[in-house]
Amino acid sequence: MRRAPDWPKLTVVVVELAMYLNERQLAISVLEGLREDLTSAHLNNGSRVLDVSDLRQYIHEQITRLRTNAYFAGALYGNTGGKGQGSHKSDGHNGKADL
Repeated sequence: MRRAPDWPKLTVVVVELAMYLNERQLAISVLEGLREDLTSAHLNNGSRVLDVSDLRQYIHEQITRLRTNAYFAGALYGNTGGKGQGSHKSDGHNGKADL
């Protein structure tokens, strides 16, 4: 006798697979963008990115720039009607660089 599929469990598996594929695609997109940026990347002090230490510094500077822009955009324009994350909410980061 054939068993009927367990739809709730199957749905969870499909949703988890879709989330995994979305995360993977996002990671690939970020890395491709970083690869393109590094061809002309300069640190805030004007020097080129030459080694791993410079790469870490460059990534840190870019993250700081994005966070600063997001903070000021939130302060200027406020939350978007409940959509998105307000600047006052934590992103789970403790403020220390993971170098």
